[in-house]
Amino acid sequence: MKAAKRFTGDCLKILREEIAAAGGNEVLALARLNDEGLVARVRVRARGTDREVLALITDDEGSPDVFIHNHPSGFLTPSDNDLAIAGRAAEEGIGAFIVDNQVEEVYVVAEPVRRRTARVLDPDELCASLREGGRIAKRLEVFEPRESQLEMMRMVIRGFNEDEVVLCEAGTGVGKSFAYLLPALRFALDNDERIVISTATITLQQQLFDKDIPLVQAALGQGGEKIKAVLMKGRGNYLCRRRMDDALKELSLDGEEADELTRIAAWAETSASGSRSDLSFSPREGIWSRVSSEAELCMGMRCPWREWCFVLSLRREAADARILVVNHHLLFADLAARRRGAGYDNTVVLPPYTRMILDEAHSIEGAATSFFSEEFSRLSILRQLGRLYRRRQGRRMGLLLRIPGLDREEEKLDRIVESIDGIRGLAGELDQAALGLCGSEGVFRLSPAREDAARTLFPSLEALRKSLAHLGNLIRDPLEKIPGEGREEPFVWEIGAILRRLENIGAVCNAFVEYRERPDRVMWLERRGRGGQDAWAGFTVTPIEVATDLKESLFEPARTVICCSATLTIAGNFGYWELRCGLNRMEDRPPLRGIFPSPFPYGSRVLLAVPRDAPSPEEPAYQEFVNRMVTDLVLVSGGSALVLFTSYRSLRDTYNAAAPVLSGEGIRCLKQGDDDRGRLLGDFLKDTGSVLFATDSFWEGVDAPGDTLRLVILARLPFRTPNDPVFEARREYLERGGGNAFMDLSLPEAVMKFKQGFGRLMRRSSDHGVVAVLDNRLLKKRYGEFFLRSLPETRTSFGESGGMLTDAERFLF
Repeated sequence: MKAAKRFTGDCLKILREEIAAAGGNEVLALARLNDEGLVARVRVRARGTDREVLALITDDEGSPDVFIHNHPSGFLTPSDNDLAIAGRAAEEGIGAFIVDNQVEEVYVVAEPVRRRTARVLDPDELCASLREGGRIAKRLEVFEPRESQLEMMRMVIRGFNEDEVVLCEAGTGVGKSFAYLLPALRFALDNDERIVISTATITLQQQLFDKDIPLVQAALGQGGEKIKAVLMKGRGNYLCRRRMDDALKELSLDGEEADELTRIAAWAETSASGSRSDLSFSPREGIWSRVSSEAELCMGMRCPWREWCFVLSLRREAADARILVVNHHLLFADLAARRRGAGYDNTVVLPPYTRMILDEAHSIEGAATSFFSEEFSRLSILRQLGRLYRRRQGRRMGLLLRIPGLDREEEKLDRIVESIDGIRGLAGELDQAALGLCGSEGVFRLSPAREDAARTLFPSLEALRKSLAHLGNLIRDPLEKIPGEGREEPFVWEIGAILRRLENIGAVCNAFVEYRERPDRVMWLERRGRGGQDAWAGFTVTPIEVATDLKESLFEPARTVICCSATLTIAGNFGYWELRCGLNRMEDRPPLRGIFPSPFPYGSRVLLAVPRDAPSPEEPAYQEFVNRMVTDLVLVSGGSALVLFTSYRSLRDTYNAAAPVLSGEGIRCLKQGDDDRGRLLGDFLKDTGSVLFATDSFWEGVDAPGDTLRLVILARLPFRTPNDPVFEARREYLERGGGNAFMDLSLPEAVMKFKQGFGRLMRRSSDHGVVAVLDNRLLKKRYGEFFLRSLPETRTSFGESGGMLTDAERFLF
């Protein structure tokens, strides 16, 4: 090919001069292309001999579009080395050209991937969609122009146009979903790029996918343009047809189990998604876990049900989608695999992407902590062993009996059964010892100061680890003797997955025993279940900090990350959240930050009430005061109340004291723990004359507009309890580094949660009610200012408790 077809005249001249200056020897040049695809700028990077030159194909100006070298012989056919180097460069999108010394001819070894110039978003055009008469505004039943929403959208647009990390604290009612969806969908449409939108809850996922995204799609698609969006949940939410078929063939099911499986199978015949949320009933966890999809059980191309696989079908849909709606846990599963070596250009859990939106971003540290933790319990061990082998009504059952010939080798099978029985016994003994250590507090953290108390655990943990390893060896022996194609049978995959899980449990046991060698982890026990004979202990290994993981896997590789939530700042400062997520370590890429206040009229619609005469939470009289004030406040409001606690013990005491009085007045009393969270919340939302007593998870994610909720009571400031093992370890970690654990961790975390609790009341601009905080440290301690300055301006009642009740009644009625 004539070089003039691929080079500008100036570049031809420069290359000829450089080759001549090198005495006709080989030179290597790096080049950039112009908009027409011609080599328009070259710079010589290396000079060599008449037979070779160093392949330096990058420099401080970054990756070139093309690297070029000459063959002094005039023969332009690439050598093996030329092809190898060009192949590696092509993986990065870099082209490779060979020219003669006169630069008359060119041989294109590899075409460059043309750099695409991103089409920037027009902020004025997009903001017009959310003004009176705009494309979005016209589609909303009720539209209120919100300047804070438009300001947030302008910052999100900058994040896409300028490849930035953006932090947006958007108060309730700002309309943050539209503020990021409009720019995201427009950018994806204009630039053919994939954008991942991640949320903390399936509820928000569904709202975005079912309601908000279709509305924005319709507005943007007026000219016939369409953009595809796909909702993706964790793999365990989907049915595996192969496992379903396998479970139905097992003859060990009792009546209820068989009935549930039959109902799931019938549903699967007509289900388009295979998603558990589409079932008309809620199967027991043990049943669903036997038929749900799991990565380590997937047979991939070997699966006989591959053509009808729900997960594979979903991945095909996601492959050509430009908007993926996921949850934080699924996002971290993908990012962790990429960081471990899967790379950022391939499909892993999700298809490749470089731009993300994290809604409910205040929760990503907790989500990452949960994802990177490892745990086991007696129940999880028994569940795995039961899948391998169990007896029921005199019959032997389990996957092991499917291994060809094992049921006829009584001695070998007896040894395996003996090992399984031994592990069951060890798990029970370990569980009892762990429950004893948990004591009345319900938790125990393994640390040098408490090592003496925990010494009784170590021999049991080591014995369990060794027994699990021994069982694995016993089972692998007959598995490895299965001939050829027999090893592809589904039961073999199931057994292999169970053995890997048992190995992981052994690794957690080992981490507990060798805890001193893992200073970056905290090992802790927790009592679970309803107590008494139903209680069991969980053994958990948790990372002390996840900031490095978040920085290196989430923020650094991405081109755009939009983080938004109603609670990202403390008294107007993002510092705490940035510290916990590793953004404070990115000095060369500081984020864009914006606080967008709620447009709701808090000053006239909300009364913040705090009794000055409340006893200190440390005083014995405090619980009795809470019991009385909760009863009196709910009687004043006539129900429509949410009472939030920081401990279940305090919740129970107050409920027991208040419920008889309130029920006698016709106020329905609901208590967390009495029913499934979803059903409990549903009952509360349907009954405006009810009161819900709740803790921890109900401090956020409760959306109860109108008369359903007119009173929110925060029993005390939500400081984490001192005995929380992960929190305790993080406090110590901070103090070892010279930090102030209270100011750097305890206080800001409590303020964040306080803001979430306060935010339960005002969900619509017309809402009206009282937030009562029964902890006078808000007024009497200097740090109370951090809490107060983090709230919008409201009406206040900061007097004696009697006057506060009067003020609340007057305000409500």
